[in-house]
Amino acid sequence: MSIQLVVTKTPSAEIVSQLSGDLDLFNIAMTEIADRTPLAVLAVDAETGKVRGGISGRTSLGMLFIDIFFLPADLRGSGLGSKLLAAAEDEARRRGCKSAALYTMSFQAPGFYTRHGWNIFGEVPCDPPGTRRIFLSKDLSANP
Repeated sequence: MSIQLVVTKTPSAEIVSQLSGDLDLFNIAMTEIADRTPLAVLAVDAETGKVRGGISGRTSLGMLFIDIFFLPADLRGSGLGSKLLAAAEDEARRRGCKSAALYTMSFQAPGFYTRHGWNIFGEVPCDPPGTRRIFLSKDLSANP
């Protein structure tokens, strides 16, 4: 068999899904646990039905992973972000998760997460100069 390396900035959704599924099958084979489940908590405009913001991630092997958390400027500072995060954490606990992980940018919301009991465990410099990716975790087995 000959393998060719292909570098692309436009992998299809099908290819990304294949890779994710293949990794999930490997993890199941290694752990005998098949619990990877998407998780979203959405802020929906009650009048229009439009999603204004929210959280997207997954639970797997006893952990909550938050991949995306966004609120538009007009909804920030209202307490909605705290409610979204608490709802995601509560659902993760309901699913049996004992811990959680995410990353944010230094110009995004590291203070928001630390105020909600998340702990910084690493930082990596990135662009633009002076910016950092900040990695955080939270023990979900403790009382919320």
